[in-house]
Amino acid sequence: MTRGAPVPNTVTLHVPFRIVKRGGRKEMQLPEGAAQPRRTDNTLVKALARAFRWKRMLESGEYATIAELAEREGIAPSYMTRVLRLTLLAPDIVEAILDGKQGPELTLARVLEPCPAAWNEQLQRLQVDTDA
Repeated sequence: MTRGAPVPNTVTLHVPFRIVKRGGRKEMQLPEGAAQPRRTDNTLVKALARAFRWKRMLESGEYATIAELAEREGIAPSYMTRVLRLTLLAPDIVEAILDGKQGPELTLARVLEPCPAAWNEQLQRLQVDTDA
């Protein structure tokens, strides 16, 4: 606009995005290459917190077995075992999750799947960009 030009009453802005379902809720997904805002996934953060808490309880001797702790927590031992595996994630992955830089493709269901023990293989498999 130039000086003295009238200001338009309406401005239309087109932002390409799509709505995707994630964890039972709808979320806006921006196109590839667009600047993604950091968004902490509270479900992932809560699962990490539980995993490290349960690990500490087992290591301290407060509970002798996963079955005993699972009974106290009121959950299935098999689920507890899967969540406890989160303590074996590469520190870069844990940091990315806590900082909200993990990307929309990294969901709780995905990190609960069996994962390689080697941290560099985890980073590749889970597609976590540590430079973001």
